[in-house]
Amino acid sequence: MSQPDEDVFGQLLDSVTRFTKERLIPAEKRVEEIDDIPADIIAEMKRMGLFGLSTPAEYGGIGVTVSQEARLIEALCYASLSFRSLIGTNVGIGSQGIVMDGTEAQKQTWLPGIASGDIIASFALTEPDNGSDAGGIRTTARRDGDDFILNGTKRYITNAVRAGVFTLFARTDPDRHGADGVSAFILPADTPGITVARPDRKMGQRGTKTSDVILEDVRLPASAIIGGPDRLHQGFRTAMKVLDRGRIHVGAMAVGQGQRMLDLATDYALQRHQFGAPIASHQLVQGLLADSQADLHAARALLYESARSFDRDGQAILQASCTKYFCTEAAGRIADRALQIHGGAGYMAEYDIERLYRDIRLLRIYEGTSQIQQLVIARRTLAQRAQA
Repeated sequence: MSQPDEDVFGQLLDSVTRFTKERLIPAEKRVEEIDDIPADIIAEMKRMGLFGLSTPAEYGGIGVTVSQEARLIEALCYASLSFRSLIGTNVGIGSQGIVMDGTEAQKQTWLPGIASGDIIASFALTEPDNGSDAGGIRTTARRDGDDFILNGTKRYITNAVRAGVFTLFARTDPDRHGADGVSAFILPADTPGITVARPDRKMGQRGTKTSDVILEDVRLPASAIIGGPDRLHQGFRTAMKVLDRGRIHVGAMAVGQGQRMLDLATDYALQRHQFGAPIASHQLVQGLLADSQADLHAARALLYESARSFDRDGQAILQASCTKYFCTEAAGRIADRALQIHGGAGYMAEYDIERLYRDIRLLRIYEGTSQIQQLVIARRTLAQRAQA
């Protein structure tokens, strides 16, 4: 599998950094107002190949490594997280099940369109009564000859209203409880029986789109199982592999936003005067900046090391959970300190930190809450020690 060499990657990273600062940041307030991404920015993101960052080159993508993806997403997420959300499911959880476990025919059918951005891929795992517990899926896929009939509801599905295809998880064996009876399907969005509800109203990240997806007697052939019929009941394993890489991706989002918020807070501290001097000269303000800088350095180091581990070993279960947990919690701490440095101004919508403070909160929830990451980290730590 070919990957960009360092010169090509360096050029791409420079382009994304310039695009973020020159095009995306100036458009943030517009996105907040219209609750959508402007069409001209979507077109530019397609031309830059951003929808296909992680799709292998042989299927029309760029085929970056996880380490390269982390640096690109960090750069992109110096701007509002809403822009990343547009490409995020194509780069991450929406496509990677097909990349990792799909048949060659499935890859040839779907990945070129996903890489170009002509097809938006969504990841349909979460349900009304089931979030982080992938083994608790209630959506059913009942065998009917050579087909399956799917019924159920998926919730908070990112880009569902834009989707051309879903990676969808359903229980194919009702007698197996937990993860063993779950399969992963490739579900074209125009399949009869699918209803996508109107987008949710959220606390932050305006411009992102999440919706319920309702399945009523949706018929799919067994060939729609990711990896083909031989991978029946293997969906949980696919989901976990996808989420491991996705958790490193979310860590990169947190680091990018953390840098943005620290820069805003530092600039404000240098410009704002109290008691005849910039507030940056006051030691208590300096303490807030120092703690934020330390958090950011630690988060970035962990992110890069976890990404290297994934590239080297093909998985990084413990490292990915540590990255998702620490980086998103650190970003939350940085956001709180950055707003505090702004004082009353930070609570006002005219300042960017007010919006970024709301946006960053979601990172500690999706793709496995902080509490789920704690469970994964603890269990892996105990298991490794027990085997030592």
